[in-house]
Amino acid sequence: MKNIWKSFIALTLLLGVASCSDNDENSNTVSGTAQLSLRLVDAPGDYDAVYIDVQDVVVKYQGSDDEAPLGAINTGVYDLLELTGGVSVLLVDGEIPAGDVSQIRLVLGEDNSIVVNGETFPLATPSAQQSGLKIQLNQTLEEDVFYEYILDFDVDKSIVVQGNGNYSLKPTIKASLVADAGKIAGMVLPLGIQTLVTATNDNGTVEVSSYVNSDGNYMLYGLPEGIYSVLFEADPLLGFDSITISDVEVVAGQTTVLDDVIFE
Repeated sequence: MKNIWKSFIALTLLLGVASCSDNDENSNTVSGTAQLSLRLVDAPGDYDAVYIDVQDVVVKYQGSDDEAPLGAINTGVYDLLELTGGVSVLLVDGEIPAGDVSQIRLVLGEDNSIVVNGETFPLATPSAQQSGLKIQLNQTLEEDVFYEYILDFDVDKSIVVQGNGNYSLKPTIKASLVADAGKIAGMVLPLGIQTLVTATNDNGTVEVSSYVNSDGNYMLYGLPEGIYSVLFEADPLLGFDSITISDVEVVAGQTTVLDDVIFE
């Protein structure tokens, strides 16, 4: 009888451990779905064009090897340098399983290239074609909640010039939750002046840049709340002095619109 009782206790403990283990493995997901929207924008780079071939976007959940596709993807070849001045590309907007998401992976095809001084070069992206460009998210997506992210692709930091003169992509991409970040927008005059706009917070821990587009507009995404200085630098060949606007307040979820900046 004692042996039978000991066996029963051992079996109960074993089942309890297995149950805890199953719960731990499944703790990264919950029932239901969340709504996820991803938009791609670009920080400036000193090139004529940078084309990336977007083929897929997937998410990876914490504590699991599972990846979830994001449904209908706006695939295509996009020039990152056109994604400035408030222009963005909507990559995906759809439902995914709710849960703890660790990464977004941006999977590229083979049609990637860069244009430098009018000459086109292939842009090597071996890791992106296989496992995807890894963007750390570490966000719990709650059931029935809408999450909108801006993926800011920093071209200048992402392009590597190899010793043989070829180019490769070592991506630097920052994901910002729109609800947790603000934006700064405005216009630079006269039109046609190539201008770099840079916002830096008071303690220097955040710096976001963008070029003004052909219509004179700019927009800086993914700015944490705080006070910023905004620097406007025109093409140095034009001889204009730089302009700085100080004490610009950024509020999460809102766009701070500045007065027109005029180079004279």
